[in-house]
Amino acid sequence: MPLPPRVVAGVLAAATALALTACSSGTGTPSPVKPVAAGEFSPGVAEALRRTSTITVWSWTPQIADIAKAFMAKYPQVTVNVVNAGTGNDEYTKLQNVIAAGSGAPDLAQVEYFALPQFALKKSLVDLSGNGVAGFADRFSKSVWGSVSIGGGIYGIPQDSGPMAMYYRADLFDKYGIAVPKTWDEYVAAARKLKAADPNLYITSDGGDAGFTTSMIWQAGGHPYTVEGTKVGITFAEPGTRKWLGVWNQLTADKLVDTHTPGWSDPWFKNLNAGAYATMLSGAWWPGILESSVQSGAGKWRAAPMPQYTVGATATAENGGSSFALPKGGSNPLVALGFAEWMNTNADGIAIWTRGGAFPSTTAQLTDPAFVNAEIPYFGGQKVNQVLAEASRDVVPGWNYLPFQVYANSVFGDTVGKSYAANADLAPGLAAWQQQCAAYGTKQGFTVTAG
Repeated sequence: MPLPPRVVAGVLAAATALALTACSSGTGTPSPVKPVAAGEFSPGVAEALRRTSTITVWSWTPQIADIAKAFMAKYPQVTVNVVNAGTGNDEYTKLQNVIAAGSGAPDLAQVEYFALPQFALKKSLVDLSGNGVAGFADRFSKSVWGSVSIGGGIYGIPQDSGPMAMYYRADLFDKYGIAVPKTWDEYVAAARKLKAADPNLYITSDGGDAGFTTSMIWQAGGHPYTVEGTKVGITFAEPGTRKWLGVWNQLTADKLVDTHTPGWSDPWFKNLNAGAYATMLSGAWWPGILESSVQSGAGKWRAAPMPQYTVGATATAENGGSSFALPKGGSNPLVALGFAEWMNTNADGIAIWTRGGAFPSTTAQLTDPAFVNAEIPYFGGQKVNQVLAEASRDVVPGWNYLPFQVYANSVFGDTVGKSYAANADLAPGLAAWQQQCAAYGTKQGFTVTAG
Protein backbone atom coordinates (compact mmCIF):
# COMPACT_ATOMS: atom_id res chain seq x y z
CA MET A 1 0.00 0.00 0.00
CA PRO A 2 1.26 3.51 -0.66
CA LEU A 3 2.37 5.26 2.50
CA PRO A 4 1.26 8.84 3.14
CA PRO A 5 3.70 11.76 2.89
CA ARG A 6 4.05 11.90 6.65
CA VAL A 7 5.43 8.50 6.89
CA VAL A 8 7.07 8.03 3.86
CA ALA A 9 31.83 -5.15 -16.68
CA GLY A 10 33.76 -4.50 -19.86
CA VAL A 11 33.13 -2.28 -22.80
CA LEU A 12 29.48 -1.70 -23.61
CA ALA A 13 28.45 -3.86 -26.55
CA ALA A 14 26.10 -2.45 -29.13
CA ALA A 15 23.64 -5.23 -28.49
CA THR A 16 23.49 -4.34 -24.81
CA ALA A 17 22.80 -0.70 -25.55
CA LEU A 18 20.02 -1.59 -27.95
CA ALA A 19 18.45 -3.95 -25.47
CA LEU A 20 18.39 -1.27 -22.81
CA THR A 21 16.74 1.31 -25.02
CA ALA A 22 14.04 -1.00 -26.35
CA CYS A 23 11.06 -2.41 -24.53
CA SER A 24 10.23 -6.08 -24.90
CA SER A 25 6.70 -7.35 -25.32
CA GLY A 26 7.35 -9.38 -22.19
CA THR A 27 6.01 -12.60 -23.68
CA GLY A 28 9.30 -14.46 -24.13
CA THR A 29 11.28 -16.46 -21.60
CA PRO A 30 14.69 -15.04 -20.65
CA SER A 31 17.68 -17.19 -21.51
CA PRO A 32 19.37 -18.78 -18.49
CA VAL A 33 22.16 -16.62 -17.11
CA LYS A 34 24.67 -17.17 -14.38
CA PRO A 35 24.12 -15.34 -11.08
CA VAL A 36 25.72 -11.93 -10.78
CA ALA A 37 28.48 -12.10 -8.18
CA ALA A 38 28.09 -10.01 -5.04
CA GLY A 39 29.44 -6.52 -5.53
CA GLU A 40 29.12 -6.66 -9.31
CA PHE A 41 26.76 -4.98 -11.75
CA SER A 42 24.96 -6.19 -14.85
CA PRO A 43 27.15 -6.31 -17.99
CA GLY A 44 28.16 -2.85 -19.21
CA VAL A 45 27.03 -0.98 -16.13
CA ALA A 46 30.41 -0.63 -14.42
CA GLU A 47 31.92 0.91 -17.56
CA ALA A 48 28.98 3.32 -17.92
CA LEU A 49 29.42 4.53 -14.34
CA ARG A 50 32.96 5.65 -15.14
CA ARG A 51 31.70 8.15 -17.72
CA THR A 52 30.37 11.63 -17.01
CA SER A 53 26.59 11.40 -17.01
CA THR A 54 23.40 12.68 -15.41
CA ILE A 55 20.25 10.77 -14.56
CA THR A 56 16.86 11.87 -13.27
CA VAL A 57 15.15 9.69 -10.68
CA TRP A 58 11.50 10.01 -9.67
CA SER A 59 10.80 8.87 -6.13
CA TRP A 60 8.75 10.02 -3.16
CA THR A 61 10.58 8.04 -0.49
CA PRO A 62 12.44 10.30 1.97
CA GLN A 63 15.60 8.17 1.94
CA ILE A 64 16.28 8.62 -1.77
CA ALA A 65 18.19 11.90 -1.35
CA ASP A 66 20.68 10.34 1.07
CA ILE A 67 21.06 7.31 -1.17
CA ALA A 68 21.78 9.50 -4.18
CA LYS A 69 24.37 11.43 -2.18
CA ALA A 70 26.12 8.22 -1.09
CA PHE A 71 26.07 6.87 -4.65
CA MET A 72 27.56 10.05 -6.10
CA ALA A 73 30.35 9.92 -3.52
CA LYS A 74 31.14 6.41 -4.73
CA TYR A 75 30.72 7.25 -8.44
CA PRO A 76 31.65 10.95 -8.79
CA GLN A 77 31.27 10.94 -12.58
CA VAL A 78 27.52 10.48 -12.16
CA THR A 79 25.04 13.19 -11.17
CA VAL A 80 21.72 11.96 -9.78
CA ASN A 81 18.87 14.46 -9.86
CA VAL A 82 16.07 13.37 -7.54
CA VAL A 83 12.54 14.59 -8.31
CA ASN A 84 9.47 14.02 -6.16
CA ALA A 85 6.80 13.85 -8.85
CA GLY A 86 4.13 12.89 -6.34
CA THR A 87 3.25 9.94 -4.15
CA GLY A 88 1.88 6.77 -5.71
CA ASN A 89 -0.96 7.52 -8.10
CA ASP A 90 0.07 11.15 -8.56
CA GLU A 91 3.44 10.01 -9.87
CA TYR A 92 1.90 7.29 -12.02
CA THR A 93 -0.38 9.76 -13.78
CA LYS A 94 2.55 12.01 -14.62
CA LEU A 95 4.65 9.06 -15.69
CA GLN A 96 1.96 7.80 -18.06
CA ASN A 97 1.66 11.27 -19.56
CA VAL A 98 5.37 11.82 -20.26
CA ILE A 99 5.78 8.33 -21.69
CA ALA A 100 2.80 8.89 -23.99
CA ALA A 101 4.20 12.27 -25.03
CA GLY A 102 7.55 10.72 -25.91
CA SER A 103 9.57 13.23 -23.89
CA GLY A 104 10.22 14.15 -20.29
CA ALA A 105 10.46 10.63 -18.93
CA PRO A 106 12.84 10.09 -16.01
CA ASP A 107 15.69 7.63 -16.31
CA LEU A 108 14.43 5.74 -13.28
CA ALA A 109 11.12 5.74 -11.42
CA GLN A 110 9.82 4.27 -8.21
CA VAL A 111 6.85 2.03 -8.98
CA GLU A 112 4.98 0.01 -6.38
CA TYR A 113 4.63 -3.69 -7.08
CA PHE A 114 0.87 -3.49 -7.58
CA ALA A 115 1.29 -0.80 -10.26
CA LEU A 116 4.18 -2.41 -12.13
CA PRO A 117 2.07 -4.66 -14.42
CA GLN A 118 0.11 -1.65 -15.63
CA PHE A 119 3.28 -0.08 -17.04
CA ALA A 120 4.99 -3.31 -18.09
CA LEU A 121 2.11 -4.70 -20.14
CA LYS A 122 1.67 -1.36 -21.90
CA LYS A 123 5.31 -1.62 -23.01
CA SER A 124 6.12 1.55 -21.11
CA LEU A 125 9.12 0.09 -19.29
CA VAL A 126 12.44 -1.39 -20.35
CA ASP A 127 12.50 -5.19 -20.10
CA LEU A 128 15.72 -5.92 -18.24
CA SER A 129 15.71 -9.68 -18.76
CA GLY A 130 18.17 -9.56 -21.66
CA ASN A 131 20.78 -7.57 -19.78
CA GLY A 132 21.93 -9.97 -17.15
CA VAL A 133 19.48 -8.70 -14.54
CA ALA A 134 18.04 -12.21 -14.26
CA GLY A 135 21.31 -13.04 -12.53
CA PHE A 136 20.14 -10.99 -9.54
CA ALA A 137 17.21 -13.33 -8.80
CA ASP A 138 18.97 -15.17 -5.99
CA ARG A 139 19.71 -11.89 -4.22
CA PHE A 140 16.04 -11.21 -3.48
CA SER A 141 13.19 -12.98 -1.74
CA LYS A 142 11.11 -15.07 -4.12
CA SER A 143 7.98 -13.02 -3.58
CA VAL A 144 9.45 -9.66 -4.56
CA TRP A 145 11.34 -11.15 -7.49
CA GLY A 146 8.05 -12.62 -8.63
CA SER A 147 6.52 -9.15 -8.40
CA VAL A 148 9.00 -7.67 -10.90
CA SER A 149 8.85 -10.71 -13.22
CA ILE A 150 5.91 -10.12 -15.53
CA GLY A 151 4.97 -11.99 -18.69
CA GLY A 152 8.43 -13.49 -19.09
CA GLY A 153 10.21 -10.16 -18.62
CA ILE A 154 11.86 -8.36 -15.71
CA TYR A 155 10.62 -4.81 -15.26
CA GLY A 156 12.24 -3.49 -12.12
CA ILE A 157 14.82 -3.93 -9.38
CA PRO A 158 13.08 -4.69 -6.07
CA GLN A 159 13.50 -2.07 -3.38
CA ASP A 160 11.71 -3.03 -0.18
CA SER A 161 9.18 -5.66 0.78
CA GLY A 162 6.12 -6.00 2.96
CA PRO A 163 5.51 -9.58 4.11
CA MET A 164 2.53 -9.46 6.44
CA ALA A 165 2.53 -10.18 10.14
CA MET A 166 0.18 -9.62 13.05
CA TYR A 167 1.30 -6.85 15.39
CA TYR A 168 -0.46 -6.97 18.73
CA ARG A 169 -0.69 -5.10 22.02
CA ALA A 170 0.76 -7.62 24.47
CA ASP A 171 -0.43 -5.56 27.43
CA LEU A 172 -4.07 -5.79 26.33
CA PHE A 173 -3.96 -9.52 25.70
CA ASP A 174 -2.29 -10.03 29.09
CA LYS A 175 -4.71 -7.73 30.89
CA TYR A 176 -7.76 -9.65 29.70
CA GLY A 177 -6.18 -13.11 29.81
CA ILE A 178 -6.57 -13.74 26.09
CA ALA A 179 -4.15 -16.00 24.24
CA VAL A 180 -2.46 -14.55 21.16
CA PRO A 181 -4.45 -16.01 18.23
CA LYS A 182 -2.77 -18.43 15.85
CA THR A 183 -5.81 -19.16 13.68
CA TRP A 184 -8.55 -16.96 12.27
CA ASP A 185 -11.16 -18.73 14.41
CA GLU A 186 -9.09 -17.80 17.47
CA TYR A 187 -8.76 -14.26 16.14
CA VAL A 188 -12.54 -13.84 15.91
CA ALA A 189 -12.94 -15.31 19.39
CA ALA A 190 -10.31 -12.93 20.75
CA ALA A 191 -12.11 -10.02 19.12
CA ARG A 192 -15.35 -10.93 20.88
CA LYS A 193 -13.63 -11.31 24.26
CA LEU A 194 -11.89 -7.96 23.92
CA LYS A 195 -15.10 -6.17 22.95
CA ALA A 196 -16.94 -7.78 25.87
CA ALA A 197 -14.20 -6.69 28.27
CA ASP A 198 -14.02 -3.13 26.93
CA PRO A 199 -16.60 -1.84 24.42
CA ASN A 200 -14.13 0.83 23.29
CA LEU A 201 -11.63 -1.76 22.06
CA TYR A 202 -11.42 -3.08 18.50
CA ILE A 203 -9.46 -6.11 17.40
CA THR A 204 -8.11 -3.99 14.52
CA SER A 205 -8.86 -1.18 12.09
CA ASP A 206 -9.96 -1.49 8.46
CA GLY A 207 -11.53 1.57 6.92
CA GLY A 208 -11.68 -0.02 3.48
CA ASP A 209 -8.32 -0.12 1.73
CA ALA A 210 -7.88 -1.89 -1.61
CA GLY A 211 -4.30 -2.88 -0.92
CA PHE A 212 -5.21 -4.39 2.43
CA THR A 213 -8.16 -6.29 0.96
CA THR A 214 -6.15 -7.82 -1.87
CA SER A 215 -3.37 -8.77 0.54
CA MET A 216 -5.85 -10.48 2.85
CA ILE A 217 -7.33 -12.42 -0.07
CA TRP A 218 -3.78 -13.33 -1.12
CA GLN A 219 -3.01 -14.61 2.40
CA ALA A 220 -6.15 -16.76 2.22
CA GLY A 221 -4.78 -18.44 -0.90
CA GLY A 222 -7.05 -16.50 -3.23
CA HIS A 223 -6.45 -15.90 -6.92
CA PRO A 224 -9.13 -13.41 -8.01
CA TYR A 225 -7.01 -12.12 -10.90
CA THR A 226 -5.62 -14.06 -13.84
CA VAL A 227 -3.56 -12.39 -16.55
CA GLU A 228 -2.35 -13.96 -19.80
CA GLY A 229 -1.22 -11.23 -22.14
CA THR A 230 -4.32 -9.17 -22.91
CA LYS A 231 -6.67 -11.80 -21.48
CA VAL A 232 -7.76 -10.92 -17.96
CA GLY A 233 -9.97 -12.79 -15.53
CA ILE A 234 -11.60 -11.22 -12.46
CA THR A 235 -13.64 -13.17 -9.94
CA PHE A 236 -14.28 -12.54 -6.28
CA ALA A 237 -16.38 -15.69 -6.08
CA GLU A 238 -13.30 -17.90 -5.96
CA PRO A 239 -12.48 -20.02 -2.86
CA GLY A 240 -9.78 -17.83 -1.33
CA THR A 241 -11.93 -14.71 -1.40
CA ARG A 242 -14.87 -16.60 0.09
CA LYS A 243 -12.60 -17.93 2.83
CA TRP A 244 -11.51 -14.40 3.76
CA LEU A 245 -15.09 -13.10 3.63
CA GLY A 246 -16.15 -15.83 6.04
CA VAL A 247 -13.89 -14.27 8.66
CA TRP A 248 -14.05 -10.60 7.81
CA ASN A 249 -17.82 -10.34 7.48
CA GLN A 250 -18.16 -11.57 11.07
CA LEU A 251 -15.75 -8.94 12.33
CA THR A 252 -17.22 -6.01 10.43
CA ALA A 253 -20.89 -6.91 10.93
CA ASP A 254 -20.44 -7.20 14.70
CA LYS A 255 -18.38 -4.00 14.81
CA LEU A 256 -15.34 -5.79 16.18
CA VAL A 257 -13.24 -3.92 13.61
CA ASP A 258 -13.17 -0.14 13.40
CA THR A 259 -14.45 0.47 9.86
CA HIS A 260 -15.28 4.15 10.27
CA THR A 261 -11.92 5.80 10.99
CA PRO A 262 -9.95 6.37 7.78
CA GLY A 263 -6.47 4.92 7.86
CA TRP A 264 -3.60 7.42 8.15
CA SER A 265 -5.95 10.15 9.40
CA ASP A 266 -5.29 12.11 12.58
CA PRO A 267 -8.16 10.36 14.42
CA TRP A 268 -6.69 7.01 13.38
CA PHE A 269 -3.28 7.86 14.81
CA LYS A 270 -5.02 9.16 17.93
CA ASN A 271 -6.76 5.80 18.33
CA LEU A 272 -3.47 3.97 17.89
CA ASN A 273 -1.84 6.07 20.58
CA ALA A 274 -4.83 5.57 22.87
CA GLY A 275 -4.60 1.78 22.55
CA ALA A 276 -7.94 1.35 20.80
CA TYR A 277 -6.65 -1.34 18.42
CA ALA A 278 -5.44 -4.62 19.88
CA THR A 279 -3.81 -5.79 16.66
CA MET A 280 -2.74 -4.48 13.29
CA LEU A 281 -2.35 -6.75 10.27
CA SER A 282 0.24 -5.16 8.05
CA GLY A 283 3.45 -5.38 6.08
CA ALA A 284 6.93 -5.56 7.53
CA TRP A 285 7.28 -1.78 7.27
CA TRP A 286 4.74 -1.35 10.09
CA PRO A 287 7.30 -1.29 12.94
CA GLY A 288 8.73 1.91 11.47
CA ILE A 289 5.28 3.52 11.59
CA LEU A 290 4.78 2.52 15.20
CA GLU A 291 8.16 3.80 16.35
CA SER A 292 7.78 7.14 14.57
CA SER A 293 4.10 7.87 15.16
CA VAL A 294 2.87 5.81 18.13
CA GLN A 295 5.36 6.64 20.86
CA SER A 296 2.85 5.79 23.58
CA GLY A 297 2.97 2.16 22.45
CA ALA A 298 6.67 1.68 23.18
CA GLY A 299 7.25 -1.61 24.98
CA LYS A 300 3.64 -2.71 24.49
CA TRP A 301 3.62 -4.02 20.92
CA ARG A 302 4.84 -7.42 19.73
CA ALA A 303 4.92 -9.21 16.37
CA ALA A 304 3.60 -12.66 15.52
CA PRO A 305 2.87 -14.63 12.34
CA MET A 306 -0.43 -13.98 10.60
CA PRO A 307 -3.39 -16.04 11.86
CA GLN A 308 -4.02 -19.10 9.71
CA TYR A 309 -7.05 -20.80 8.18
CA THR A 310 -5.51 -24.21 8.89
CA VAL A 311 -3.78 -25.16 12.13
CA GLY A 312 -0.03 -25.39 11.59
CA ALA A 313 0.00 -23.49 8.30
CA THR A 314 2.33 -20.51 7.76
CA ALA A 315 0.80 -18.65 4.81
CA THR A 316 1.21 -14.92 4.45
CA ALA A 317 1.14 -12.28 1.71
CA GLU A 318 2.92 -9.14 0.65
CA ASN A 319 1.44 -5.79 1.61
CA GLY A 320 3.25 -2.83 0.11
CA GLY A 321 6.70 -2.41 -1.33
CA SER A 322 8.21 -0.78 -4.40
CA SER A 323 10.58 -1.42 -7.26
CA PHE A 324 12.68 0.92 -9.37
CA ALA A 325 11.94 0.67 -13.08
CA LEU A 326 13.40 2.18 -16.25
CA PRO A 327 10.70 4.05 -18.18
CA LYS A 328 10.81 3.93 -21.95
CA GLY A 329 12.56 7.01 -23.31
CA GLY A 330 15.13 7.50 -20.57
CA SER A 331 18.43 8.97 -21.81
CA ASN A 332 20.94 7.01 -19.68
CA PRO A 333 19.56 3.51 -19.14
CA LEU A 334 22.80 1.80 -18.12
CA VAL A 335 23.63 4.46 -15.54
CA ALA A 336 20.06 4.36 -14.23
CA LEU A 337 20.26 0.59 -13.97
CA GLY A 338 23.54 0.92 -12.10
CA PHE A 339 21.99 3.28 -9.58
CA ALA A 340 19.01 0.94 -9.11
CA GLU A 341 21.26 -2.07 -8.65
CA TRP A 342 23.57 -0.27 -6.24
CA MET A 343 20.93 1.18 -3.95
CA ASN A 344 18.99 -2.08 -3.75
CA THR A 345 21.82 -4.63 -3.47
CA ASN A 346 24.77 -2.73 -2.00
CA ALA A 347 25.08 -2.86 1.79
CA ASP A 348 25.54 0.91 2.02
CA GLY A 349 22.39 1.60 0.02
CA ILE A 350 20.33 -0.96 1.89
CA ALA A 351 21.48 0.45 5.23
CA ILE A 352 20.03 3.85 4.31
CA TRP A 353 16.72 2.27 3.28
CA THR A 354 16.36 0.27 6.47
CA ARG A 355 17.35 3.15 8.76
CA GLY A 356 14.38 4.99 7.29
CA GLY A 357 11.98 2.20 8.27
CA ALA A 358 11.88 0.15 5.06
CA PHE A 359 12.04 -3.62 5.31
CA PRO A 360 14.71 -5.25 3.14
CA SER A 361 14.03 -7.57 0.23
CA THR A 362 17.52 -9.02 -0.23
CA THR A 363 18.34 -12.53 0.93
CA ALA A 364 21.66 -11.31 2.32
CA GLN A 365 19.95 -8.92 4.71
CA LEU A 366 17.12 -11.32 5.54
CA THR A 367 19.63 -13.97 6.62
CA ASP A 368 22.15 -11.68 8.31
CA PRO A 369 22.37 -12.72 12.00
CA ALA A 370 22.97 -9.12 13.07
CA PHE A 371 19.68 -8.11 11.41
CA VAL A 372 17.59 -11.14 12.28
CA ASN A 373 18.69 -11.31 15.91
CA ALA A 374 18.45 -7.60 16.67
CA GLU A 375 16.45 -6.97 19.84
CA ILE A 376 14.10 -4.06 19.20
CA PRO A 377 13.53 -1.88 22.29
CA TYR A 378 10.16 -0.58 21.08
CA PHE A 379 8.91 -4.17 20.97
CA GLY A 380 10.14 -4.93 24.48
CA GLY A 381 13.38 -6.43 23.22
CA GLN A 382 11.64 -8.90 20.91
CA LYS A 383 13.61 -10.11 17.88
CA VAL A 384 10.93 -8.82 15.55
CA ASN A 385 13.00 -9.30 12.42
CA GLN A 386 13.01 -13.05 13.03
CA VAL A 387 9.24 -13.06 12.64
CA LEU A 388 9.34 -10.83 9.58
CA ALA A 389 12.22 -12.61 7.85
CA GLU A 390 10.38 -15.89 8.26
CA ALA A 391 7.25 -14.27 6.86
CA SER A 392 9.19 -13.25 3.76
CA ARG A 393 9.76 -16.96 3.09
CA ASP A 394 6.12 -17.88 3.68
CA VAL A 395 4.45 -15.61 1.11
CA VAL A 396 1.93 -17.60 -0.94
CA PRO A 397 3.26 -17.84 -4.53
CA GLY A 398 1.39 -17.22 -7.76
CA TRP A 399 -0.35 -13.92 -7.05
CA ASN A 400 -1.24 -11.60 -9.95
CA TYR A 401 -2.25 -7.96 -10.02
CA LEU A 402 -4.45 -6.51 -12.73
CA PRO A 403 -2.76 -4.65 -15.59
CA PHE A 404 -4.99 -1.75 -14.52
CA GLN A 405 -4.70 -2.17 -10.75
CA VAL A 406 -4.03 1.53 -10.23
CA TYR A 407 -7.50 2.29 -11.60
CA ALA A 408 -9.04 -0.64 -9.71
CA ASN A 409 -7.72 0.62 -6.40
CA SER A 410 -8.98 4.13 -7.14
CA VAL A 411 -12.63 2.96 -7.33
CA PHE A 412 -12.51 0.62 -4.34
CA GLY A 413 -14.03 3.22 -2.05
CA ASP A 414 -17.02 3.73 -4.35
CA THR A 415 -17.83 0.02 -4.37
CA VAL A 416 -16.51 -2.10 -1.51
CA GLY A 417 -16.09 1.02 0.60
CA LYS A 418 -19.86 1.45 0.78
CA SER A 419 -20.20 -2.00 2.33
CA TYR A 420 -17.58 -1.09 4.92
CA ALA A 421 -19.38 2.13 5.78
CA ALA A 422 -22.62 0.24 6.38
CA ASN A 423 -20.99 -2.67 8.27
CA ALA A 424 -22.70 -4.80 5.65
CA ASP A 425 -21.81 -7.99 3.80
CA LEU A 426 -18.71 -7.22 1.75
CA ALA A 427 -19.56 -9.68 -1.04
CA PRO A 428 -21.94 -7.32 -2.92
CA GLY A 429 -19.35 -4.58 -2.70
CA LEU A 430 -16.72 -6.88 -4.17
CA ALA A 431 -19.16 -7.85 -6.94
CA ALA A 432 -19.67 -4.17 -7.78
CA TRP A 433 -15.90 -3.62 -7.76
CA GLN A 434 -15.47 -6.60 -10.06
CA GLN A 435 -18.06 -5.26 -12.49
CA GLN A 436 -16.58 -1.77 -12.59
CA CYS A 437 -13.05 -3.09 -13.09
CA ALA A 438 -14.15 -5.44 -15.85
CA ALA A 439 -15.90 -2.62 -17.70
CA TYR A 440 -12.82 -0.43 -17.47
CA GLY A 441 -10.51 -3.21 -18.60
CA THR A 442 -12.67 -3.87 -21.64
CA LYS A 443 -12.57 -0.19 -22.60
CA GLN A 444 -8.78 -0.32 -22.33
CA GLY A 445 -8.62 -3.08 -24.94
CA PHE A 446 -8.32 -6.13 -22.69
CA THR A 447 -10.44 -9.22 -23.13
CA VAL A 448 -11.97 -9.49 -19.68
CA THR A 449 -13.83 -12.44 -18.22
CA ALA A 450 -15.65 -11.62 -15.00
CA GLY A 451 -17.40 -13.89 -12.54
